[in-house]
Amino acid sequence: MSENFRSQAITQGVQRSPNRAMLRATGFQDEDFNKAIVGVANAYSTITPCNMGLNDLAVRAQEGIRGGGGMPQVFGTITVSDGISMGTEGMKYSLVSREVIADSIETACNGESMDGVLTIGGCDKNMPGSMIAIARMNIPAIFVYGGTIKPGSYRECDLTVVSSFEAVGAFKAGKIPESELMEIEKRACPGAGSCGGMYTANTMSSAFEAMGMSLPYSSTMSAEDAGKAESAEKSGYVLVEAIKKQLLPRHIITRKSIENAISVIMAIGGSTNAVLHFLAIAHAAEVPLVLDDFETIRARVPVLCDLKPSGRYVATDLHRAGGIPQVMKMLLDHDLLHSDCITITGQTVAETLKDIPSEPPANQDIIRPWSKPMYAQGHLAILKGNLATEGAVAKITGVKIPQITGPARVFESEEECLDAILADKIKPGDILVIRYEGPKGGPGMREMLAPTSAIIGAGLGDSVGLITDGRFSGGTYGMVVGHVAPEAAVGGTIALVKEGDSITIDSPARLLQLNISEEELADRRANWKPKPPRYTKGTLAKYAKLVASSSLGAVTDLNLFEN
Repeated sequence: MSENFRSQAITQGVQRSPNRAMLRATGFQDEDFNKAIVGVANAYSTITPCNMGLNDLAVRAQEGIRGGGGMPQVFGTITVSDGISMGTEGMKYSLVSREVIADSIETACNGESMDGVLTIGGCDKNMPGSMIAIARMNIPAIFVYGGTIKPGSYRECDLTVVSSFEAVGAFKAGKIPESELMEIEKRACPGAGSCGGMYTANTMSSAFEAMGMSLPYSSTMSAEDAGKAESAEKSGYVLVEAIKKQLLPRHIITRKSIENAISVIMAIGGSTNAVLHFLAIAHAAEVPLVLDDFETIRARVPVLCDLKPSGRYVATDLHRAGGIPQVMKMLLDHDLLHSDCITITGQTVAETLKDIPSEPPANQDIIRPWSKPMYAQGHLAILKGNLATEGAVAKITGVKIPQITGPARVFESEEECLDAILADKIKPGDILVIRYEGPKGGPGMREMLAPTSAIIGAGLGDSVGLITDGRFSGGTYGMVVGHVAPEAAVGGTIALVKEGDSITIDSPARLLQLNISEEELADRRANWKPKPPRYTKGTLAKYAKLVASSSLGAVTDLNLFEN
């Protein structure tokens, strides 16, 4: 098949002379009109360290595309810095940006009849936004991760941006002086790259490598290492080869490869956000996937890596210990990966991993031996009960007390809850309820990193529970349950909780329960009235109108034309 099988629509024939005239202005020569036109979706931005190094990678990717015989065309897409917008009204746009990124990539690629696309991303939503578009369009594609940030350092301890969030709680609790808070602030983010622990960005990049849509070892490289640029260039070359072979995303993104990705997420202790994003990616790829599938995989996959936020190390440490290929080889040897899944290189998983040792290096403790995992089972548990009939997501590793029953402390927003924590109004045994922060209610399903970090910083991480219809940063840990569905805005049980009600979080039993009678619950439901929408125009209003439940991935194109 011709390499320009899509772009010939704009380059071939007398009638396309005006089209070619425009392309000539961008550098096309006569011989280039028969080549594959390859989009480079560049999320370069100086608004976040996660993305400020991407332009250099875009240049190297173009070199790889040209070296493979393609014609690159660079276009921009957006990012929202989760870390900078965290705790503010602006954070409502973070999850929304996932859809904007996906739509922008689809628009550019299909609008210009591109033969393939290489997407480059850094901050959290770049990855799922790119992959949703890739799965939706089903044109040859590869994802290039911008790379992780190197850790900061203070008093011989590694720092990440989460260290700064937790320092706020510690300062407000009187545990550290303001001078120490400022030292942590100045040292937490020393350069370019995405947040350093196994937070959402590194989780999603690792999962994409495991799924076969990124090159081996590319997901844990530092943004500032030479290998990252070399990998970007190689990715461009590999993509052109995939175009020649018509190796399409839906050949790679299958039920089996998604299961591989989820298995790796469990093994590395990845972010709760991965649940939300993979539900959305599966929807775009038309692959069946439900919340309960995560629980099934969790039960059989151990946590092998000692990584922040609940562990000690960062992604660059994981890279030095063998990276995602080492983790995958261990899972493969124990029949926890599908070996026959094809990857973007054209090799199967088994072929890709054939030279990787079965056990991690002996001189490190970042990747544990199979016989000594961090935890015997995965960490992302799906909880259900009358408080979450569709389901909720809990990150249960690093929690000393996996069950708690206590009085509800009810807050109608993230800000209300944070103010209460910092004012020392939260006591051991309390269960904080933050509601109307879901996909529709927020809208935008903000991350609750500020309150959860403040809880940790105040020394309450093992004694206070928190539930929300919002979501969490990948940097969150503790007795926290997010993605509660149905959300408050549509009348979910979380909307009916009253101050002082007894709530049970029981992770081993996978239970989230409001301890009142069915009669009382029915009476409250009958008297509940929805709140008016917070926004009636613009981006957030459109999102609130279209977005589906978090239990379905919070997608915005579900059953659009069904009555």
